[in-house]
Amino acid sequence: MSGQADVKSIDTLAFVKSAVASFAHETGQAIAEVELEGRRAVDYITMDRAAHWKAEVRRAGDMVNQAIKDLEHCRTFKKVGDGQPSCVEEKKKLEKARARLALAEQKAEAVRRWTPMVQQQFRETCVKLVHFREVVDVKCPRALAALERMLKALDAYRDVSGPRTGAAAGGSGGAGPVTRQVDDPAAAPAGGESMAVVSPASAPASEDPPTP
Repeated sequence: MSGQADVKSIDTLAFVKSAVASFAHETGQAIAEVELEGRRAVDYITMDRAAHWKAEVRRAGDMVNQAIKDLEHCRTFKKVGDGQPSCVEEKKKLEKARARLALAEQKAEAVRRWTPMVQQQFRETCVKLVHFREVVDVKCPRALAALERMLKALDAYRDVSGPRTGAAAGGSGGAGPVTRQVDDPAAAPAGGESMAVVSPASAPASEDPPTP
């Protein structure tokens, strides 16, 4: 197995590091904006609308009381002889004031009913945002540090020269001569067997003994 790493692009790892850093920055800003807008929405429902419809109930109640007084005044002082006055306009104003009071009371009740639900949902959302913020504030810096270590290691690895194969090939050429026994009796002296010195370059390719 090769001892070299198969590194094709260090720039890709640098791009990943940049993307993680951008993600952490933009996500942190987004979380802050979500919390701010959520708080504004909760305050709008639980405070602004509650105060608005409470005031509307009070104004509508005053309008109803005034319309009742106007109707009684009409019935008392606008008699023509013994006949009962119609007081159509006063009745219409009283009916309109009562409808407005009913609407204001309905809205105020809806605000009172939804206030605890909205606050509970916002608290649960804030808990989830806290967990998400931990990922951004803690794990993203860890990931960036790990990527930085990888980049430094790869830069150092890239600067290291690869293994030299020529030295291994040249070492075999400097080996000493190899001795082998001559099996041809005609080539051997009469006094007995002799050892012939054969260099590796002149050695025959085949290992079979020569033909007598």
